[in-house]
Amino acid sequence: MAKQKTLYICSECGQEYPKWSGKCNSCGAWNTLEEVEVRPSQSKTVSAPSVRYSKLSEITCDEDVRYNTGLSELDRVLGGGLVKGSLVLLSGDPGIGKSTLLLQICNFLGEEHTVLYISGEESRRQIKLRAERLGVDTENLSLIADTDCAAVISAIEQHKPEIVIVDSIQTMQLSDLSSSAGSLVQVRECTNAFMRVAKEMEIPIFIVGHVNKDGGIAGPKVLEHIVDTVLYFEGDKQMSYRILRAEKNRFGSTNEIGVFQMCDSGLEEVPNPSLMLLSGRPADVSGIGILCSMEGTRPILAEVQALVSKSAFPSPRRVSNGFDYNRLCLILAVLEKRTGYIFSMFDVYINIIGGLRIDEPAADLAVAAALYSGLIDKPLPEEMFFIGEIGLGGEIRTTSHIAQRIKEGARLGFKVCVIPKAALQALDKSGDYGIHIMGAANLQQAFKAIEVYQERKSKKETK
Repeated sequence: MAKQKTLYICSECGQEYPKWSGKCNSCGAWNTLEEVEVRPSQSKTVSAPSVRYSKLSEITCDEDVRYNTGLSELDRVLGGGLVKGSLVLLSGDPGIGKSTLLLQICNFLGEEHTVLYISGEESRRQIKLRAERLGVDTENLSLIADTDCAAVISAIEQHKPEIVIVDSIQTMQLSDLSSSAGSLVQVRECTNAFMRVAKEMEIPIFIVGHVNKDGGIAGPKVLEHIVDTVLYFEGDKQMSYRILRAEKNRFGSTNEIGVFQMCDSGLEEVPNPSLMLLSGRPADVSGIGILCSMEGTRPILAEVQALVSKSAFPSPRRVSNGFDYNRLCLILAVLEKRTGYIFSMFDVYINIIGGLRIDEPAADLAVAAALYSGLIDKPLPEEMFFIGEIGLGGEIRTTSHIAQRIKEGARLGFKVCVIPKAALQALDKSGDYGIHIMGAANLQQAFKAIEVYQERKSKKETK
């Protein structure tokens, strides 16, 4: 009997080592090597298989290579639909709605295609109960409740479904490997097995991946390199809204997001996220500004809240939720240096409403305006929003898609927009944006524009 071989595999990058070490030399992570036992394969003399090759000019793409999933928000994130032969990894916190989302799309896909749903966590009866609750009753949906990866792949090759869903990859295991299900080797090898099936049979496969305590996908980092698309389902389980984001996509942009709302009947699409993010906005409250961020091709208006309060500690607190912490510290330093507003004696809290995460520099001016409003304790005009990046010199720099952002604000009923002065000069003068546009070259001019507009507004109200 062949002796089992012991290897140490890094949980971050998947690099293998013959003996344990405190540091992975490949990725530099510490204490990430885990011991696994690998059963050596039996040596057999086989002839080399033939390999097909084709010239690029001989390959045709005339037929439709994408499936519509029935959810436009999911299709947007996937880049226009589910690509044939693609391997899509869907990850997120437990209970966030991954299985619900995939079971819902089965109802639409099952109208014209055969779908195979493989579950290693639920029995077929449990899936049936969940399908009845979600209203899924298609005749083209088949179920398999098994964790043997080889048996599952054999069923796929035999029945040849058009779409496959695996829930979840951590429950699958290969009997040739001695390690338990969910281990690094099992997850990697099972994913490789499904990848080969997807490419050879041109079957799109969804696989569900759990996350670890750090929020990353459980298993080696190489798992994300194997698949074609990595989707993250984000959101607070205590809130009803969910955000679907692509971290990797070989067939589309990674800047698109999809917004869903969890209801009793399952996940419902939110076609206009701006209305959702701005709903419930308080009136006449200081420290509230409106930003416009581009998520792929979609402009989204969101509410940023800033709370500036007297600090009771020698070192004031800086807390940021949904906005980069280092970016917040940079904006505070620029405000103190270039405008003279002192925040060193105050605690500062920043929050992006709705669970949205803003990484775009175009949100800088809205955050600075909210901080300014919170410091002087005067509310900003409710009908005003801000676009612009802040430089270290206090200047407001232009950003992309200015006209598209302005039109989105006008469509939602905003009357005033403060943008970089350079962008104002570059705008098409013949275009009718339906909104009053104010340009500012630096922070001082932006704050002055706010004061001037508030004075004009108060004079009109007194007349």
